[in-house]
Amino acid sequence: MKKYKYEVFTSKIEENIKNGILKAGDRLPSIRRIKQEYGLSTSSVQSGFDDLMFKGLATSFPRSGYCVAVGTKNVNDETLATLNLTPRNAVFRDNISLTSYRKQHAETAFFNAATPSDLFVPQKLVLRTMQQIIREKSAALLRYYPSNGSDELRELIARRSAQHGAAISMDELLITDGALQAFYIALAITTEPNDIVAIESPCVFSMLEVIASLRLRTIEIPVRGEGGLDTEYLKNACRKNNIKAIVVTPNFHNPTGILMSGETKHAVYEIAHFHHIPIIENDIYGDLYFSHSRPTTIRNLDNEGLVLTFSSFAKTIAPGIRLGWLAPGKFFEKAERLKFSLGRSVSPLNQELLTKLLNTSSYDRHLRIFRQQLKKQALQLVEQINRCFPAESHTYTPAGGYSLWTRLPATIDMQLFYDNCAKSGAYFAPGAIFSFTDAYDHCFRTVFSQRIADIHLETIANIGNLLKKELY
Repeated sequence: MKKYKYEVFTSKIEENIKNGILKAGDRLPSIRRIKQEYGLSTSSVQSGFDDLMFKGLATSFPRSGYCVAVGTKNVNDETLATLNLTPRNAVFRDNISLTSYRKQHAETAFFNAATPSDLFVPQKLVLRTMQQIIREKSAALLRYYPSNGSDELRELIARRSAQHGAAISMDELLITDGALQAFYIALAITTEPNDIVAIESPCVFSMLEVIASLRLRTIEIPVRGEGGLDTEYLKNACRKNNIKAIVVTPNFHNPTGILMSGETKHAVYEIAHFHHIPIIENDIYGDLYFSHSRPTTIRNLDNEGLVLTFSSFAKTIAPGIRLGWLAPGKFFEKAERLKFSLGRSVSPLNQELLTKLLNTSSYDRHLRIFRQQLKKQALQLVEQINRCFPAESHTYTPAGGYSLWTRLPATIDMQLFYDNCAKSGAYFAPGAIFSFTDAYDHCFRTVFSQRIADIHLETIANIGNLLKKELY
């Protein structure tokens, strides 16, 4: 892994914070002092402080330098509501209706829709490439493409997977009409109605809708701040219940943005392997990492076809590019048949578009720019929420993806909170829609894939002030 020059001083600051030597509010050394002590350039020192701020360990004050962030604590101190191991029927509570409100055109909703801003979509690249394809392919685009997808596109996806260690054959890949269809196929071929599946908790509500439509029961496995999924909880659940599938998003979990550690990925696979339980792995955010390199997948560990991995390009290019893929492992035959029954062919134009983009450096160039934009906005939002919201609140710092997760004090009137947000012109995704339980009623998800301006940060400050008035 690449080392950055600034790590020579940031690693010491991180260690001192971890060991309690530096405490919340303590001043950190000035840029000039660090330059002199470590022989670094101003830009390297500034990058180091930016990294500390992104990790939630430092905060800046205009013309005053940096200090240890207020509220800095070991993430293990963050408590999650205890989740019951009893399987629950997949029935949504009344507030699921809030998801339909999110889609209204008139909303100013800067923080609740998990789609890239029009300004972040490579519009010129996509439209220019589409026009070129139409000229080249002409009427061929009006015909059926192979049911499993274009051979060239599947080969390109298999090559990209190999770059981060996942041995996926093009012959195993199915091109799907988006990630949600891929998930539906994976879940439908590994379960039957009334079966029990283990899902991460909180869990994105679109996946909960699929689970409900397949009439499955769920056991929710908590996602912890350090490492990701609670593997002891999962091990206990698998020992006590006849679980038919484990559903996880290891890389930049939605809604928390947490990256599952390598140790946890190994543990999840070992538990599944021991009990012969398929793992359905969502890697839709895997390319949107904020660190030095792309994280691996659980599929990398699998030599027996037990892991069904899926992803799509809707989050990385544009939401209207409804093209995903599924690598169903040993369940390929069932997946292929179900995929055919759901639709003879995925959009030929979209398949040719992705083939063109993946055959050149344009897709990776776009990703590099997009990741920088997302990381910058994530930093802005985390810092603003930590600065303006009550100290009793807790916000996870995302390692990638689109979203961050905040827990408010239990005494907050959440209906009043959402009413005040709406009056201020801001809409968040309520925590209640990310679970079949009431464990997250005092949480909300913030999406940072929309363009964030000063007025949006001011809105968050105003909402924070209202919360403080209610508490204090």
